Amino acid sequence: MCAQAASVVRKTLEANVNEDSDISDCQRDVVAFLACAGWEGRQAEAVHRIDTHGAHVFIGAHDVYKIKRAVRYPYMDFSSLAKRRAACAREVEINAPHAPAVYKGLVAITREADGRLALNGAGEPVEWAVHMARFAEEDVLVNRVVQTALTGDEAKALADAVVASHGAAQVVVEPPERAAIASIAHDVLAALPGFFGGTDGDVLGLTDALSLRLSTLAPLFKQRARAGSVRRCHGDLHLGNVVFIGGAPMLFDALEFDEALATVDVLYDLAFLLMDLDHRGHRAAANAVFNRYIWRRQDDTDLEGLAALPVFLALRAAIRAMVGAQRAASTDEGLAEARAYLKRALSYLDEGRPHLVVTAGLSGSGKSTLAAALAPMLGRAPGAVHVRSDLERKALFGAGDLERLPDAAYGADVTVRVYARLLAKSEAALRAGHSVVADAVHAHPSERAEMAALAQRAGARFVAFWLEAPRHVLLQRVGARKNDASDATPQVVERQMSYDLGELEWTRLDASGTPEETLCTAMSHLHASTGPP
Repeated sequence: MCAQAASVVRKTLEANVNEDSDISDCQRDVVAFLACAGWEGRQAEAVHRIDTHGAHVFIGAHDVYKIKRAVRYPYMDFSSLAKRRAACAREVEINAPHAPAVYKGLVAITREADGRLALNGAGEPVEWAVHMARFAEEDVLVNRVVQTALTGDEAKALADAVVASHGAAQVVVEPPERAAIASIAHDVLAALPGFFGGTDGDVLGLTDALSLRLSTLAPLFKQRARAGSVRRCHGDLHLGNVVFIGGAPMLFDALEFDEALATVDVLYDLAFLLMDLDHRGHRAAANAVFNRYIWRRQDDTDLEGLAALPVFLALRAAIRAMVGAQRAASTDEGLAEARAYLKRALSYLDEGRPHLVVTAGLSGSGKSTLAAALAPMLGRAPGAVHVRSDLERKALFGAGDLERLPDAAYGADVTVRVYARLLAKSEAALRAGHSVVADAVHAHPSERAEMAALAQRAGARFVAFWLEAPRHVLLQRVGARKNDASDATPQVVERQMSYDLGELEWTRLDASGTPEETLCTAMSHLHASTGPP
């Protein structure tokens, strides 16, 4: 296996081998010390030790200490005390800002005058450790999603955490060659036959599809690097490295041992999280995280970059497939799961004509609810871009999604700008091959005509819905709204009821029932108009 692919696999594959693992002679006393109860004068209930390829982790009742193993691999060198200290310090440095409730700092393990070991004692340091707070395993996202789906608020908070992480990440305009997506893909494709066989149909299909995409996308990768989209990211952003503490998601265990491996396109970093959610049956959550991320960043290069998202997702799934195959080779289990990841990687590269679906109607008709429900079902993973006029209006004024705008923000001149933005973002995503759900009132015939023209111009499958409900239903829904981006009031609905809508050629949907009923009707029309989405 090549070095790059091997490092990715070994970083992700953490074998819980405990007492059977080899311990370097220079660390034997330290391991014995941390494995016993009584840290810092407290009696711990128990200490659980986990050994990975690069660390010994000691989990107590309240605290966790992690030391780097005294090992040297082609991709990781912790062979000296100085190198282990530097690695521990780097781990704290890159993780603490995003998980302050988890990372407590760098701790010296010292040899005291009486020969005993101590944590941060007065003696000479003989080892260094990352000090962390213990958290409940059920709060780790990979375990949470087994029990229940993410709520809408949790998905938003997760996306916001990733946006903050990427916003603070160092831009690398000229990343090292081995950090380039083409290099990562080359290493992964070179390694796959060793896991699944050189004549495996899925491996060959993935190799052909990825090679073609990489060649086509090469200029885009370079353009995104020049635009600042390549950064020193988390590098290992899967569900097992996100924990909810006090209701807030925290990203932890970022890749610390290889700067090049963590210097990637921000969308490639995000893709691991999206793929992991999608593979575990949570595409709706993946779509919610994805759309929140796109809206919060307000970076048009992200929309253009969606052309590369299938490659990013496929690579993340292929790496997971290798990890699964590695486990299966050592434990005789998990080969079916590895094969499922491989097939998923291939599915992400399926070509398909994008959809442009418009949900329109007066305030309270349920167009945003329908748009959010349709988005995960449309187009390629993780579903369509949901472009919402309410959110674009907030973005124009630099406001948060729940921040109420003044009446002046709803003048005719501002509305023209909002619809122009809606069209521009929709077109950028469609040009990148990604489906779009455009969500706005569309009361004027010219607004509806522009959407239809966009679909024709972009070669997209076009379906437009006009949602209708009785006046009393619209008023009741708007009056009952809480925590929503729309600023519409019952008075706004009354004003809209007097609009001259002109000729309505779009499909009329009775939206007076439940959101589920409206979705079912819309899906029937979609299926009849364009085939399965």
